[in-house]
Amino acid sequence: MYSKTVMDHFRNPRNVGVIDDAEGMGEVGNPLCGDMMTIYLKIRDEKIEDIKFQTFGCGAAIAVSSILTEMVKGKSIEEAKKVTNKDVAEALEGLPKNKLHCSNLGADALHVAIRDYEDKKAGKKKPELKRKEQHEHAHGDKCHCPYCDSEIVEGATFCKSCQSEVEVQH
Repeated sequence: MYSKTVMDHFRNPRNVGVIDDAEGMGEVGNPLCGDMMTIYLKIRDEKIEDIKFQTFGCGAAIAVSSILTEMVKGKSIEEAKKVTNKDVAEALEGLPKNKLHCSNLGADALHVAIRDYEDKKAGKKKPELKRKEQHEHAHGDKCHCPYCDSEIVEGATFCKSCQSEVEVQH
């Protein structure tokens, strides 16, 4: 059973969207279980001026993302770093045991976004991800999904492992 707070944030999520010129971005999750969360930060004077999220997942994951953004908007980076998964779950007035991992995703995404901001500020460049959008034989004779690298049947247009459409091009 979900609390009224969880249901409110699921039905009326706050701060949904993308910040195109975000100073920090954190993406966490697992496409195999279905929960993916991205947090975008706009920082001014070491405070979170704006925060947005995009979440693909269950109602609890959406509620976690929404309340997390409200919890840290306007806070300093140092204050936001102290937010834990327990804090997020408590702000939602609890989550069912089988959904507690969603609160981990929220705190983790926030911390990854903060780390991204701090790395950029320090001049560290992260390696560009080379995501392959096309189906190819990168591992010898067998076909592999370009998203999760699971073995798939030759000519497959759908990966059962990560539930992604696979564009077949040879």
